[in-house]
Amino acid sequence: MDITEVRIKLMDDPQDRLQAFCSVTFDKSFVIRDLKIIQGSKGSFVAMPSRKLTDRCPKCHNKNHLRAMFCNQCGVRLDDERAVKNVDGRAKLYADIAHPINSACRELIQQKVIENFKEELIRSENPGYHCSYDDYGEEEYAALKIHHDDEETSTNSNNSPEKTHRLDQAEEKSVPQNHSGNQPDSVRETASKQENSGSGDDFGSGLD
Repeated sequence: MDITEVRIKLMDDPQDRLQAFCSVTFDKSFVIRDLKIIQGSKGSFVAMPSRKLTDRCPKCHNKNHLRAMFCNQCGVRLDDERAVKNVDGRAKLYADIAHPINSACRELIQQKVIENFKEELIRSENPGYHCSYDDYGEEEYAALKIHHDDEETSTNSNNSPEKTHRLDQAEEKSVPQNHSGNQPDSVRETASKQENSGSGDDFGSGLD
C-alpha cells in the first residue's frame, strides 16, 4: 500500500491547536478525508476522522451527545457522568471512523502527512497561493432565500410615490353652531333642557 496524494487545508489561526485538515489517497484508489493535524506537547500529530458518541434519552428515545446535560428533544436532565471512562480516567466521547490497525501503517500516515503539512506551510507564503483541499464549499456563505411576496412588496414600496393626505381649505366643512340636529347627543340634551326651562334671561341665575 502506498500513499499517492495528500491534500492539506491550513487553519487561519496560528495560535489554535488545530493546525490543518487533510485528505489521504491510497494507491490512487481510496481516499480518507477530514484527518486533523493537531499541535501536541511533543509536536504535531495526525488524528483520524471521528464522530461524536451518542446515547438515547430514556424518556423520548432521542439521540444526544454524551456531553449533553439535557435532552435536545424533551429537555429532561441527563447524567453528565454517563460516558464510559478509559483506563486513564478520561471519558470516551469520540470514535474513529477510519484508523490504521497496526503501528507500521500509522507511522506511514503520520510521516507522509506531516511532510506535506510542512511543504504546504512554505507554499502558503507564496503570492497567489491556492489551497488544493476540496471542502465542497463549506466555508462559503449561504445565499438568502427571498420570497416573492417580500420581493413584490419591496418593489412596490420603492416605485410608488409617497402619499400625503391634505385637507384643502375649500373642502373643509363648517360645523353648524345653532342647529342642534347636527350636534352630539350630549349637546342636544343640554340645549333641550335650556329651551324647556325658558328664555336665556335666567342665565347665570344659579350663581350666588
